[in-house]
Amino acid sequence: MLVAWRYRNRKSLIQSFDPRAWLIFYACFLVSTLAFWDVRPLLFFFALAMFVLFTSGVTWKEMRRAFLFIIGFVVFFAILTFLTGRGGSELYEKEHLIRQYKASFSILGWTPTLDVTVERAFYAVSQFVRVSSIAVMTILIPYSLNPALYGITFKGLGLPDKFAYAMDLTMRFIPTFARDFQLTMDAQRARGYEIEKLNGGIVEQVRKMAPIFVPVTIHAIISSEDIIDAMDLRAFGVGPRTWLEVLTRDLKDRVLIWLGVAILVASLIAGFMGYGNFWVPESLIQLFGG
Repeated sequence: MLVAWRYRNRKSLIQSFDPRAWLIFYACFLVSTLAFWDVRPLLFFFALAMFVLFTSGVTWKEMRRAFLFIIGFVVFFAILTFLTGRGGSELYEKEHLIRQYKASFSILGWTPTLDVTVERAFYAVSQFVRVSSIAVMTILIPYSLNPALYGITFKGLGLPDKFAYAMDLTMRFIPTFARDFQLTMDAQRARGYEIEKLNGGIVEQVRKMAPIFVPVTIHAIISSEDIIDAMDLRAFGVGPRTWLEVLTRDLKDRVLIWLGVAILVASLIAGFMGYGNFWVPESLIQLFGG
């Protein structure tokens, strides 16, 4: 049986809009954010994402695991970029050194060195703000979109019935897979399997996880075949599909769509005119060697 994300009706700002209007606004927000590397306009998108988060009605307890995973992922790559300087070198040509740290040892003639520069620091900050804004807006979608409206929402966005239903199944895949994984792990533990005591190298540990991975994978394949059989029995795809739910779009939904389009157009124009390029304060450049 398929399960969905932990949705509940919260009467929040997000849920007051038609889900089609909110997804269009989200798409405009996503593309607009990607148009900038300048931290100043990125702070606008970050503030907008925080406003949506705090008015969403989603509690910390509900999204704690997903939120911690996303934040850990963003912080890890921001620190990794800061330490290695990779990625940012395409946006700036010259670096202004703040401090250099050298290891007291050498490996085959190479001495590990960490250069802390103004450009690396601001690139890490820009990347953190940029990805965090997108992550916050993305993570709220499954918690605020009614699972019963997945299919009709994507159908209302212009997708064919097959693609709309495929998107419906895709939205349910991750929570269903997580539920099956947890059930399988609990069942194996009841049989004496101790996942906490896995030892050996990475390959050996993966091999010892087979009692969990194999039944979860087989169950996923069998479930997909059951869904295909059920759809065939109901003659899915033979003719136009009808939907039980009906979505209505009113004035506030149109305002939200036009607001998203306006932000997108303004961001693209600013990007083409060069206002979204990577930015470092001139005072810091002058301070660390001009």
